[in-house]
Amino acid sequence: MSDPSTVVSRAWVEVDGAALRRNLRRVKNAAGPGAAVVPMLKANAYGLGVAAVLRMVRAELSADELFAVGVAAVAEGEELRALGWTGRVVVFAPAPPQEFARAAAAGLTLALSDLDSVRRWAHEARGAGTRLAFHAEVDTGMGRAGFPYAEAAGWGAAVAAEAADLLEWEGCFTHFHSADEPDLAPTDEQHRRLAAALDALPATVAASARRVVHSSNSAASVRRGGYGGDLVRPGIYLYGGSAGPGAQPEAVVSLRARIALVRDVPTGWTCGYGATYTARRPERWGTLSIGYGDGLPRALSPAGGQALVHGRRVPIIGRISMDMTVVDLTEVPGARAGDAATLIGRDGGDEITLDEVAAKVGTISYEVLTGLGPRLPRTYADGTQAAPAA
Repeated sequence: MSDPSTVVSRAWVEVDGAALRRNLRRVKNAAGPGAAVVPMLKANAYGLGVAAVLRMVRAELSADELFAVGVAAVAEGEELRALGWTGRVVVFAPAPPQEFARAAAAGLTLALSDLDSVRRWAHEARGAGTRLAFHAEVDTGMGRAGFPYAEAAGWGAAVAAEAADLLEWEGCFTHFHSADEPDLAPTDEQHRRLAAALDALPATVAASARRVVHSSNSAASVRRGGYGGDLVRPGIYLYGGSAGPGAQPEAVVSLRARIALVRDVPTGWTCGYGATYTARRPERWGTLSIGYGDGLPRALSPAGGQALVHGRRVPIIGRISMDMTVVDLTEVPGARAGDAATLIGRDGGDEITLDEVAAKVGTISYEVLTGLGPRLPRTYADGTQAAPAA
């Protein structure tokens, strides 16, 4: 990882690219030799920097292994094009009607969930004079998008008719709602529903619809081997977040901040907005150059949040402010202004994990990662540094 003594920043995010690549390879290996991969790079690659993560993905996977990259928004696909990515980009969230023309201009592949969207996409193809690709999402219980699995016999023929020779129907997919839970029975049922929908498609359209079939996110890729699908779509596992029992990845992210100020305070001195903390003895406090304006969860302090300083855990005290966070350094007498404190990651023999932080504040690792804000530069294991994320 980056040497904290060489990083010139008030606070920053470290990304272990080698660990990310090993997590990606584990997903690919778990899914078997016949499965290709669609790494999810949405939300600025889960907050880690899409340009850098794209380089890591391309370095790890061969052209045959890397089917596409996945995003959630047309603008994210446009950004990938601006970065020079000429391969397939699949936009998995439904695109608003106003963005179809932009998606066509960028050569993106859309996930479509209703006949109106298929008609709209066909209209763009006619205007562009080129075939546009799409994947049909099948709703097997997620409820937020997709054609209903039980009505495949009807919508399958209608989709094929609307697509005609204007669109390239590349395949079908579904999204699991509980693949990271201990009980995989609901996920197995969703997989059965997808299979039933594919079996119900009219014979005249089955070949197109079955060209590629995919369902597995990180959890199902690792825990169920991707269900033997043509593609797997890993996300959080790549970035170091747990994908459920038996799917623990290597840590990828560290969050560090400088100690900007160290002060000795008397018994009874109060800390933070609302004066929610009072010194119980003469104490030594350190002010960290990070706050909720950088994405450090404000709820972390009352939830018993900690930092690592010189390899020792110290408590966060008082309320986390927008730009500052205070820790009790009384038990770390050697700590000085300018030292690095670790909010996520390893320091010495101890580690505060991403999932530990998420659990303390009652959320998920996805939200913690994507919440890391634009003031935090991203540094990478090879020593490179990205500008603050936009």
